Amino acid sequence: QVQLVESGGGLVQPGGSLRLSCAASGFTFSSTTMSWHRQAPGKEREWVASIISPYSSTNYADSVADRFTISRDNAKNTVYLQMDFLKPEDTAVYYCSAWIQRAYWGQGIQVTVSS
Repeated sequence: QVQLVESGGGLVQPGGSLRLSCAASGFTFSSTTMSWHRQAPGKEREWVASIISPYSSTNYADSVADRFTISRDNAKNTVYLQMDFLKPEDTAVYYCSAWIQRAYWGQGIQVTVSS
C-alpha cells in the first residue's frame, strides 16, 4: 500500500534552515507528482510546492518561492523540501503527498520557527 513517511522537522531560529525528507513506498515513485503542504495552528492546510513527473518541473506558493526548494531522488524514492531563511510564519505541520488518482498523505511533521 502507499506509504509516505516524513522526517527532518524540528525547532529552528528565524533565518535558519531545515531539510524535510519524505520516504515513499507502494507505488511507482519516479512517475508520480509529489507535493508538500502545511497546516498552521487554526488555519487550513495550504499547498507549498510540487515536483511534477516526468520532467521534475517545480512549482511553489508565492510565500515560499524564493526560500524553499523541492527536489527528488528517484533512486531513493524520496522527495525533499529544503527550507532556507525560515520565518516564524513558516511554523506548521508539514505534509508530504502523492497524487495517484487521488491524494495520499503522510502523517505530517512539525516545523517550529522561533527564537
